[in-house]
Amino acid sequence: MSNIIKAFINIVNNYQVDITNVTQDNNRANNMGEGLETYIKDVFASTTNGTDDQVKLERLSKIYSYQGNKNNPPDLMLRNSDAIEIKKLESKNSAIALNSSYPKEKLYADSPMITKACKESEK
Repeated sequence: MSNIIKAFINIVNNYQVDITNVTQDNNRANNMGEGLETYIKDVFASTTNGTDDQVKLERLSKIYSYQGNKNNPPDLMLRNSDAIEIKKLESKNSAIALNSSYPKEKLYADSPMITKACKESEK
């Protein structure tokens, strides 16, 4: 199982300044955060150090009960733990918003924004 403390330790022990830019589709806003999302996913799963793809996939499936989609929150759900919504900020003074529309700060299990797959990923 992973948690925020383990993720911070992984960031400190495997500090990476360059995060890969992803340009897989035409949605510029989604592409801007995709590299950061991949990095954060790897940080929680301890797969930042060039792990073999098959080993990485197995590790990710053990750590996460849900790995999100581009259009609905959350981005990740740690198995039997917290949900994670990853946001990229451009400056130190930027306000953190969960989403540009309702809700701005919290999600609940009955939120219409959460997909059926997410709701059913754990009991």
